[in-house]
Amino acid sequence: MRLSQDDAELFFKLHPPLLLYTNEQMGVIQNISTLDEFMDLPLEEKSEIRDALYENIELIDSFIKENPSGLSPEGLEIVGGWKDFVAGTFYLLRYLKNYTVFLDSESPPKAYGVLAINSTFDEFFGTTVPIMVQTVLLPFKEWIIYDGFIMPYPIIFAGGVRRSLDDSYREAKARYGIITSLPFSGAEKSDADILKAYLRTERSREIHWEEIEELINKDNELLILYHQEMGKIHARTYKQKLRELGLSDSWFGILDGVIIASGATKAKIERTLNDILPGEKRALVHIFHLE
Repeated sequence: MRLSQDDAELFFKLHPPLLLYTNEQMGVIQNISTLDEFMDLPLEEKSEIRDALYENIELIDSFIKENPSGLSPEGLEIVGGWKDFVAGTFYLLRYLKNYTVFLDSESPPKAYGVLAINSTFDEFFGTTVPIMVQTVLLPFKEWIIYDGFIMPYPIIFAGGVRRSLDDSYREAKARYGIITSLPFSGAEKSDADILKAYLRTERSREIHWEEIEELINKDNELLILYHQEMGKIHARTYKQKLRELGLSDSWFGILDGVIIASGATKAKIERTLNDILPGEKRALVHIFHLE
């Protein structure tokens, strides 16, 4: 997914003049006074100017005040938003319909939905992911884009690293969702959503066991959620085994991975559970129907 042609043209009306202004104020590259001269610079020298901008981000305020390029109010508003840039190392992880997912390398991780500018990212890098890149993310209207400078690292990721990145991606989605606008408030999703994400796969459960224990020990509702979600996981295995034994149209109750009650109807299961379990344990039992 990329910007429309009109929006791509708007970006290139805004960003190069800002970098030219940065060079004029900071003197990064000598003897550059026009936009054409700036555009003719090698990529390495443009990158030096770009880095100077992010190290002196207050230049955006003076650029907007002086408006040396005579930009429209809409354009100046977009440039002003670039003070909320996010710079760093990212893993280009997923090509989705509406954006490309950039996973940062921070802890806890965040996942950003990013639009390309002219060429889509898969056209630029190919379809094999993940790809490790260095870039800067910018708000642009209601989207996130990159700033036109992106450096890939020539790294091939082994299966273990790929699985680790997938785990981080699931954690990022559980905590924050996929971030599609800047600035990001930093608000996390609920503990229940985070717990569900941790429990989704066996590998995730192993990696995040300490976090899972912390969640279920601090809140009884999360403890109940844990047992219900784990009960669903165990039920899938039991259903296959029970069908192989020839059972059908029966009800079962699971606690801590063990079937503790069975019956022909759900009502019968519930009566049995009420008889054999202390009250505080009853909510932990997952009941499933073998059809």
